[in-house]
Amino acid sequence: MISAQAWADAQRVWDFQQMGHDVRPCSVAIGLGSHDLGVADTTADLYHRGMMPLIVFTGATSRTTRERMPRGEAEHYRERAVELGVPAEAILVEPRARNTGENIRFSRALLEERHAPVSSALLISKPYEERRSYATACKLWPEVEWVSASTPMTMSEYVDSIGDARLVIDMLAGAQQRLMIYPQQGFMTEQNVPGDVTAAYERLRDAGFISRLVSETAERN
Repeated sequence: MISAQAWADAQRVWDFQQMGHDVRPCSVAIGLGSHDLGVADTTADLYHRGMMPLIVFTGATSRTTRERMPRGEAEHYRERAVELGVPAEAILVEPRARNTGENIRFSRALLEERHAPVSSALLISKPYEERRSYATACKLWPEVEWVSASTPMTMSEYVDSIGDARLVIDMLAGAQQRLMIYPQQGFMTEQNVPGDVTAAYERLRDAGFISRLVSETAERN
């Protein structure tokens, strides 16, 4: 049973992670691999709306995806987008990245290898990781103007779509923790975290939503 306080705290963290950017046309879209095929759906929708001519899907597998996406997150995303009408030639696959930092670095290398000019990029993530992803991208590829995007939905709708409330709140707590500790480790740009967001995260941590937390001396993003 998840308490009313935990739901309220998760909602506060969810709201903070949302960047609220206005989606606009960009040079490329980078879809960050995860357990959530909704990232591929949203990327396909934005492609059909003319928001980018080129897509990079990036991601290998993780403990939450190795069974459901055995061919790799990026490849499953590509297949999904093609099913939704995106031309295969408009999609590049980056199949090695295992964390957000690698998503950005490896996507950049792939685009440079293909001589694709990039001045702006739509960064498409899960809804509760917009800010974390944005802070990582700004740190690792500062020359690009980043626009955050995700599937437009409420936290309750997202929980229903995943079907596992505890997993979502664990993931939220993990995203918020990284946003708070990784700038000092050089993995992200610093974000101004309001006190009530910090307090909400700490209550979630203390309530046991810890399965996606990392050691504060961790060296991976």
